[in-house]
Amino acid sequence: MLKVHRILLAEDELKLSKVIKTELIKKGYDIDLATNGIEAERLFNKNVYSLILLDINLPQKSGLDLCKEFRLGNKKIPIVMLTALGDIQDKVGAFNLGADDYIVKPFYFDELFARIKVFISRMDKLPDKSQLIQIYDLTIDLESKIVQRGEVEIVLTSKEFALLYHLAINKGKVISKQEILEKVWDVKFDTGTNTIEVYISFLRNKVDKPFLDKLIFTKPGFGYYIKA
Repeated sequence: MLKVHRILLAEDELKLSKVIKTELIKKGYDIDLATNGIEAERLFNKNVYSLILLDINLPQKSGLDLCKEFRLGNKKIPIVMLTALGDIQDKVGAFNLGADDYIVKPFYFDELFARIKVFISRMDKLPDKSQLIQIYDLTIDLESKIVQRGEVEIVLTSKEFALLYHLAINKGKVISKQEILEKVWDVKFDTGTNTIEVYISFLRNKVDKPFLDKLIFTKPGFGYYIKA
């Protein structure tokens, strides 16, 4: 089955963004459009993308800030900057933050599409990463059972790993205590104990406490979730 690649397009010039989106859809890509930095950030944290097209001068949060953040969250995804700023220092600054390419407006659409095709072709040739789950700087290797935040390895018990995995595959979704009992402990009814709270505390002490940015959250009365 042919893989459909999803692209995040962050561009606040409405006319230009609509043209790019329309043409990319015609070429078989799925496109999510964000017209400001906050929306681009939300979409990046919610979805999995094959490539990002990122304008530098976005309202609410700049493309350069987003580039740095996205690169921290995903080391491999191609990031192509779209901008009217053509000075060499602007380009160097973007590359230093993790951008893979830099296209100055106005540009030829054929050139943009050609560069996108090259980057996505390279991604398709990379080894299968289906055994890896990545959320922000947290990486879970399902094959080796190794968990890391950045370069720091986090040692978990098998049950802690299973709980973290279940939260991670449901990134952003609030998971009830009952679902955790069923999926992680294989228990079909509430035991009335505080086992889940204890294990969530164990996870937070290992995955969150030593680090500045927190990933594991509680929605009182509903359950727990993980997000960047």
